[in-house]
Amino acid sequence: MAADKREHILTVAEELFGDNGFDGTSVRDIAQKAGVNLAMISYYFGSKEKLLEALIELRAGYSFGILEELNKDETLSPWDKIDRLVEFYVEKVLNNLRFHSIMYREATNVRSEEIRDRIINIKLRNLEQITKIIQDGQQKKLFREIDIPMTMGSLMGTISSYTQARPYGCQVLALGYDANDEAYRSKLAPRLKAHLKQLLRAHLDIANLGSPSKG
Repeated sequence: MAADKREHILTVAEELFGDNGFDGTSVRDIAQKAGVNLAMISYYFGSKEKLLEALIELRAGYSFGILEELNKDETLSPWDKIDRLVEFYVEKVLNNLRFHSIMYREATNVRSEEIRDRIINIKLRNLEQITKIIQDGQQKKLFREIDIPMTMGSLMGTISSYTQARPYGCQVLALGYDANDEAYRSKLAPRLKAHLKQLLRAHLDIANLGSPSKG
C-alpha cells in the first residue's frame, strides 16, 4: 500500500538522519536503504527537506494526540496526570533516541527557517496542553503558581542531559561505554521517572508556597 511505503521511507530516513545527520544523508542513501527508487521519494515528498518535515509532523502528531487525551481524561487527578506526563516524555524520548537527536539538532539549525519554526510551533502546541493540566491543578488548589514554560524546560533538559551526553550517563549508571540502547534505557528509565516525579511534586505542591515566580 502507498501509505505503508511512505511510512517505510520515513522510518529509514529517521534512522539515517539520526545516525549520520541531515547533511550527512543523501536522498540516494535513503532510497538505497529503503529499497525504492529516487523518483518514488520525489513523488511522496518532493525534497529531502520536505521529507524531514513529514517525519517531524508524523511524530509530533502522535505526541499531541496523547497530551490532548491526557488533558481531557476526567478519571485522573491532576497529580496522576503529572505522573503520566513524566512517564510519557521519558518513554517517548528514550524509545525514539534517533528522532530526538534530529529534533535537538534541527531546532537550533538555521539552515531552514521553515523547519525550525515548525518545531517551535509543535513545542508551543504541546505546551498549551500541558499548561491546561497544570492550571487545572492550580484551580483545584493542589498546585502553586509556577513558571510553566521554565518548568517544562527543566523536565526536558534533564531528560536531554542523559540522551545527548550518553558517555556521561553510562558512567552515572555504572554501565560500560559500549552498553547497547536497551541496557541504557532499562537502567535509566526507572531512575529518571522516579527523580522527575519527585522533583515536580515538590515544585508544584501548593504546600510549598515559598516565593513562586511566574513568567
